[in-house]
Amino acid sequence: MTNASICTIGDEILIGQIVDTNSSRISRALEEIGIKVTRMLSIGDQRDEIISNLENELRLCPVVITTGGLGPTKDDITKAALAELSGSSTYVENEIQMEIIHQILHARGLDILDINKAQALVPDTCEVIPNRLGTAPIMVFRFPEEKFGHKATLYSLPGVPFEAIGALPDVVKDIKAHNSLTDIFHKCVMVAGLAESALSELIAPWEDSLPSDMHLAYLPNQLTGVRLRLSIYGGNREEEEKRIDERFAALAPILGDKIYSRSDDTLQNAIGTLFRGSGMTLSAAESCTGGMISSLITSVPGASEYYLGSVTSYAVAIKEAILGVPDEYVAKHGVVSSEVAGAMAEGVRKLTGSTYAVATTGLAGPGGDERNPVGTVWIGVAGPRGVKTVKKVYRNDRKRNIERFTAAALDELRLFVIGDKEATS
Repeated sequence: MTNASICTIGDEILIGQIVDTNSSRISRALEEIGIKVTRMLSIGDQRDEIISNLENELRLCPVVITTGGLGPTKDDITKAALAELSGSSTYVENEIQMEIIHQILHARGLDILDINKAQALVPDTCEVIPNRLGTAPIMVFRFPEEKFGHKATLYSLPGVPFEAIGALPDVVKDIKAHNSLTDIFHKCVMVAGLAESALSELIAPWEDSLPSDMHLAYLPNQLTGVRLRLSIYGGNREEEEKRIDERFAALAPILGDKIYSRSDDTLQNAIGTLFRGSGMTLSAAESCTGGMISSLITSVPGASEYYLGSVTSYAVAIKEAILGVPDEYVAKHGVVSSEVAGAMAEGVRKLTGSTYAVATTGLAGPGGDERNPVGTVWIGVAGPRGVKTVKKVYRNDRKRNIERFTAAALDELRLFVIGDKEATS
């Protein structure tokens, strides 16, 4: 198994000025070709720190990928640090990258300055993978076994995500050409409606029966539930896929409809799968979720086939005037109640003429009351066979409560539609 380290270079990540999205994308690309990322590191813009940290990473991993520190400004010192690390004595111009620089700047109507030309200069110890999306080339440094105790390669990529991810196919191709790789196989099922701890307890006997070479990971997410991932490192991909499928098949009777997908997926995609091509339509009435349900549903390509629209009825007056929620429901039961949630769902269903509708009313925080503490939500789902309401209570901050409300509403909608299909089949 070949291990890899991914390093970001630049103070902007360490001080939280930007979010590192490159590392996750690079890690996924490496996993796909059988390289296991065992380390991730962020290094500041200090020459000595760059050199010492990269030396350590190269001792630990035969493949090291860095992003950042390769811009045209004077504060980008990565190239000089890499030159020293690799024992470079001079810089040479890479003609292909120089031509790309001319093309990019000409297309932007900009003059080519000396500082731009300097980006095509690279240490004489490196190979170059041209960066066709930007001005800084991808530099490849190969180190002999005696340097770090094993053969090692360092790939230096630009920090701009568009350029770094754009360079990945060429980097992956080079890695495959210079390393003997084995397969890593992952497969997931998606579980909704169970907290990670409850899920772990429920499937404990199944988990205990897993073979020693099969690794289970619990990957919870507020909006998608818990991703259960089984992994096998090494072996034959076709055989390992069959083995994992057999294990997940044994899990299905335990979890039933809590499993909403047998691949890495989202609840909104699962909703799309239920509705697409069925002739059924959908609408939403949102209060405490503030439009997040609608946003997620419409993020799915082709959602216009089944999704008609929504009403974000944040104020009580809108619930009553637009959705037709009876004022006595609010007066008697409160705005966060089963009666109001059900009336909202049926109201938007009638308003839009949709087959199904989902609604939310709750208290995301920070305020609550004696009847409904912070984190309380009532979810209403309406369809041809009636209306269902469900109460959920989560004790998180406002942002996480809204996300949990949204995920719970999508899941209740999913279960409601499935129940109707089963009842009429």
